[in-house]
Amino acid sequence: MVGYLSPIFIPLMEQGNMAFQMPSIPRQASPNKSFSSSFQCSSFTRTEHGPTRWFPCRLGNQTRWTRLGIRCCETTTTKMGRETRVHETFTTIESKPTLASVSKMQQDNTYFFLCNGEWSASSQGKLLKEYSPCDAQVCYTYQSCSNEDADRCFHAAANAQASWAKTPLWKRAEYLKKAAKILVNYKDEISQCIVNEIAKNTRSALSEVVRTADLIEYVAEQGIRQSGELMYPDSFPGHVRNQLCLVHRVALGVVLCIPPFNYPINLCASKVAPALMMGNSVVIKAPSHGVISCLYLASAFHMAGIPRGVVNVVTGKGSELGDYLVSHPLVDAISFTGGTSTGKKVSTKAGMIPLQLELGGKDCAIVLEDADLQSSIRSIVSGAFSYNGQRCTAVKIVYVMKQVAEDLVNGLKEQVQKLSVGYPQDNADITPLVSQSSAEYIEKLFQDAIQKGAKQVVPWKRKDNLVWPSILDHVNQHMRVAWEEPFGPLLPIVRVESETQAIEMVNKSDMGLQASIFSSNMERAMSIADLLQTGTVHLNGQPARGPDHFPFQGWKDSGIGSQGVLYSLQAMSKVKSIVVHFTRETYTCN
Repeated sequence: MVGYLSPIFIPLMEQGNMAFQMPSIPRQASPNKSFSSSFQCSSFTRTEHGPTRWFPCRLGNQTRWTRLGIRCCETTTTKMGRETRVHETFTTIESKPTLASVSKMQQDNTYFFLCNGEWSASSQGKLLKEYSPCDAQVCYTYQSCSNEDADRCFHAAANAQASWAKTPLWKRAEYLKKAAKILVNYKDEISQCIVNEIAKNTRSALSEVVRTADLIEYVAEQGIRQSGELMYPDSFPGHVRNQLCLVHRVALGVVLCIPPFNYPINLCASKVAPALMMGNSVVIKAPSHGVISCLYLASAFHMAGIPRGVVNVVTGKGSELGDYLVSHPLVDAISFTGGTSTGKKVSTKAGMIPLQLELGGKDCAIVLEDADLQSSIRSIVSGAFSYNGQRCTAVKIVYVMKQVAEDLVNGLKEQVQKLSVGYPQDNADITPLVSQSSAEYIEKLFQDAIQKGAKQVVPWKRKDNLVWPSILDHVNQHMRVAWEEPFGPLLPIVRVESETQAIEMVNKSDMGLQASIFSSNMERAMSIADLLQTGTVHLNGQPARGPDHFPFQGWKDSGIGSQGVLYSLQAMSKVKSIVVHFTRETYTCN
């Protein structure tokens, strides 16, 4: 007997007169390690063999970790006098087909790249391994694309773009909506991939997938509501109405999309969906961490039936492919999210093409003496430590008025010590950083500050790339952490004498992404917000990228251009004007 179950839910099953639930198994084995284990459940024995592939299942109100593909044995013992008979009935419970298998994006746990509608192997026959941030074990194997593979993707995109741009808007929107539904249908599989690749906790990973589906649908709806503009010349002095200017937006061509590791689904979709809706074709350079998650997004568009060549994905090391991709002659625009130093290199090599750059931030929280401290503390802790601070919009420094500094620091300490530290599968608040080098960099910032007089509020603790949340007090402008972006769970606090001092330090930074101001006086907070050189200022709330239709932009070294649904649609297109000349003046009859 064969049955199917969702990867996220093992239902109560009945066999004969006996109802049973499959027991969970301990999350101990590492990916790709073989094992054989048996579990006794009442009169049922479950036996499993093969490589370890863990998935969440719900037992009652609890989520446990288990494998898919379960062979169960019901043993019935019957006594007849002195004779005992044993009868065994086997039941095999199999998972429903996965998106990875249905789309044929992988074979034997080796993933392909997408080129011209086909999942392909690297022309150089080279593979790369992706390692789990949690245990440093191999979690996925994928293609190391060559320059020739990239060429094939760009040519496929260029050849497909013209016909895609002629596809009616409503039809493009249908493709996007289908892709969004596929993401939702396979949200558990995709979110588990995010957990495996970047150690984002299960709750946040699932939220990212659902949020991405919502974003794609919103882009589709906004896209079909585009309209052009008509202009007449007689509004300008000296002209009469003898012309008609039709203004509309057209596609850029081939867009190179380069998303980051920390939101491999959402921040990839925020580039790809607007580009597709405006009639562009895309080539995606998947991040080295989060590469398979990115392939899942491409797979959703692929399975939605989008024409061949419209969506392509290149995988491989950025250090080997990056320069070739951004300077490729077939690239008509680039949308990049990543570090400031890399973004500057992209802008230098790209040449005269449109750029949309979302780079680093040194997002501050300014706490005035009249702020609601309890509310401020909750916002700052959430803003600083969500996903370990590995977000461009994380609170990366606090400027607090000295009158309330002590109370704020004590409150932050109390809340930070409540944060759970552990593994993403357990929904811990703080999970391993994406790499060992990230942890080492943060530790150097911490030690530099301590050596220069900063006081540790929460003691430093680190195990490999798992860094416990830490707070530094009495930070000053001579410390590296006052200016550099830690991109991890480290929060420096600067005590200031006045709001003027805080404004000066914020504006002295090379970065200007977002800022927060906490005050009960809105007029005062607004006046400070006007003086801050950042793309966005939040009043009595933490920095955030979203909701996804809000404008999102960085000033100075934090980026070029704006994002957000409408703004991204505009960024993925250009203005074209057609002017009709008449032989006589034309006016509307009264």
